[in-house]
Parts: sequence; structure tokens; C-alpha cells
Amino acid sequence: MSGRANQMAGLADVGKIPELKSRILFTLAMLVVFRTGAHIPVPGIDAVILAEMFNQVKGTMLGMFDMFSGGALSRLTIFALGIMPYISAAIIIQLMTVVSPKLEQLKKEGEAGRRKITEYTRYGTVFLALFQSAGIAIGLESFTLNGQHVVIDPGWDFRLMTILTLTAGTVFLMWLGEQITERGIGNGISLIIFGGIVAGLPKAVGGTLELARTGEFQAITVLFLFVMAIAVTGIVVWFERAQRRIPIQYAKRQVGNRLYGGKASFLPLKVNTAGVIPPIFASSLILLPATFAQMTKNSDGFRWLGDISVMLSPGGWLYLTLFSMLVVFFCFFYTAIVFNPKDTADNLKKNGGFIPGIRPGQKTAEYIDSVLTRVTVVGAAYVTLVCLLPQWLIAELGVPFYFGGTSLLIVVVVTMDTMGQIQSHLLSHQYEGLMKQARLKTGR
Repeated sequence: MSGRANQMAGLADVGKIPELKSRILFTLAMLVVFRTGAHIPVPGIDAVILAEMFNQVKGTMLGMFDMFSGGALSRLTIFALGIMPYISAAIIIQLMTVVSPKLEQLKKEGEAGRRKITEYTRYGTVFLALFQSAGIAIGLESFTLNGQHVVIDPGWDFRLMTILTLTAGTVFLMWLGEQITERGIGNGISLIIFGGIVAGLPKAVGGTLELARTGEFQAITVLFLFVMAIAVTGIVVWFERAQRRIPIQYAKRQVGNRLYGGKASFLPLKVNTAGVIPPIFASSLILLPATFAQMTKNSDGFRWLGDISVMLSPGGWLYLTLFSMLVVFFCFFYTAIVFNPKDTADNLKKNGGFIPGIRPGQKTAEYIDSVLTRVTVVGAAYVTLVCLLPQWLIAELGVPFYFGGTSLLIVVVVTMDTMGQIQSHLLSHQYEGLMKQARLKTGR
């Protein structure tokens, strides 16, 4: 209880730290800009027919895409594509670093190499945004409702305007996310996705309560949904804090007249090292072909894509299979990127640390890798189950997709990461204050 009280007291001091306060206000201001742009429509669209069309595709991949964009797709605003093209480009670049010697070398060159990889990611984002916006523009021209077209005046003027507008919106969101990361609090891209999901939560909760009021849902069903959401939230928090601690012993060594080492410590391995990256990456890769199939299924020569779009809808066997495989793959892939057992073993050896019963060097690296693999298996199973368990609620009860495990996992993990970064800034400020007091006492 005392630790929790100290955390709350620390959060109360946020306003007393000018730098942290400005970072939080900057992040909030950028999220306001994001939500403002999510309500600026693309010209040439009949908003009423578009809204009716999206009511018919609820629970499909388009509905999921709309969730990640914060409702921007259903209104076809300038941010309709959201940040997904950037995430897809980042996935492709990271996968290519494994097979491309040039990209692998850039990755090892430090800050200069990372800047070059970021530049390639931006070019890839523009290319994917152009491709997806072209698919949306062409697909929308084929949509009709009761004989009325969604596009008021179809043609190349509408297509070019839509392609340029949606691509520019995605590039702006990419820049916005980078600004939040550098000058705000937390990962900018994750916060943009978080903001889009949270913006739709009140509507989803209100829609569920309205279904209960009209009798489509029983009161016990609504109560069960909220209890399940709270239970899944608790499970996510527990697993995100879970660690496998490997004991570390430091050998004693003498430097001059002083004796160092001889202390026991541990190497913490998180159960879910990859965080929210696997479900976001998996959703992004599935959204790319699913969106194309959904948009072009009514076009001549592409009607067979209608069957694919149905199978790729949440709850379909193809969607569940692909999503599960991709989540597991990215859990291992991203963990391998962010944690290198060989480097960890080398650092331990340089600092005189060793794992009791394990020979330093290669044997230590192999032991850490084996433990990390077993822990990642548990983490991948947890992430997959959390993301797929609520699917039967959506398929059987028609629950709004916001109760899905993917969105809940993203909201909880991003909230925890953001709070962690705020705590880090507070601790850094307290440390600086203690150092100043120590220097004053020394001077006296």
C-alpha cells in the first residue's frame, strides 16, 4: 500500500516539473490534432450512404480497420487510412533486415544506420498509402445503396483527389507520431492507435446499453460483458508485469585498494517482451489484403474476392488461423530483435557476472536463449488467447468490436507504458534534486 501511495504522490507532482508538464501537454495537443483531422471528410462522398454502408459491414475487417483509425474510415476523413501503412512498412523493413545484408549492416551502424532505415520506412509508407488509397477510391465508386452511389461524381478527379488526400493524411500522422515520441510522452505511433480506440469506447458502451434497453441484449449479458472486460484487463496487467528472473552472481575483484563485486542480482525476462507489437503487426498484415478484397469484390472480374473478404472477417476460420500464426510469429520475431542473448552474455562476462552453474560466454548465451524461448512460448500463448477469446462474443452475440481482446490489450499496455515513462521522468527529477542537495552540502 505504501508503494502505491508513493506512486500516487509522485503523479501529483507532475505539475511541479516544467519539462514533464510540457511533454504531457504537447502529447495531449497532438492527440487533439489527430481527433480533429479524423472529422474532416474527403470531398465527393455522400456521408449518409457511406454511414449506411458501414453499418452493413460491422464486425468485418473494415470495421476493425475503422476501429484502429478512430472512426475516420467510416466517415472517410483525411486520416481514413490511419497509421497502418506506416506499421506495415515498418514490418516489411524489419523482415528485410534479416535477409538483406545491406539493411543488416545499417542496423549495426548505430544512430546513422537507424536514420537511414527510418528513411526507407517513410518511403515504404508513402508507397503503401498510395496503393491502399487507390484501392479505397476505386472500390468506393462501385458501392451503391438502393440505387444511390456513395461517390457523388465518380471519375479520375475523385480518384486523384482521394489518393492524394488519404496519402497526405497518413504521412502527416506518421510525422505526428514521431513528434510525440521525441517531444511528448510514450511511443507516438502506439498512442495514436490508443487514441483512436479510446475515442470509440463511449459509443461502443452506449450502443451495448442501448441494445439492452431495446431488449436485444439481456441485462445479465451486459453485466457478463463488463465483468469479462474487467477480468481480461486484470489478466493483461498481471502478465505484462510477470517476469522470469535468472539469478546473477558477480565475482569479487579488487581495483586499487577497493573491493568490488560479490553481490547477487538477477536478469529479468518479461513474459511478453514484444508488448502490443504482435497483435498490431498481425492486424496490419491481415488488413492489407482484406481491405483490397472488401473494396473490389463488387467490381467486374473481382467478385470472387467476396468469398475471401468473408473468410478474412473477424470470427472466420481463415482470419482466426492467420491471426494466431502471425501473433505467435511476431512474438518470437520482435523478441529476437529487441533482446540478444549473446550480447547480454558478453556484457555479463565483461562485468564479472555469471549465472551459478553455467559457464560464462557461449554457454551463458545458450542458457539465456533457452529460458527466453520458453518464456516467449508462454507470452505468445497469452497474447493469442487474449486476442482470440472474445471473438466468440463478437460472432455469437454481436458485441461491438471494442470489447475484442486486441483493442483491450493495446489500451491496457499503452496505458501502462505511458505511466511507466511518466514515473521514469519523476524519478529522474527526484534524482537530480538529490544530486543538487549533495553538491550543496559538499560545497558547505
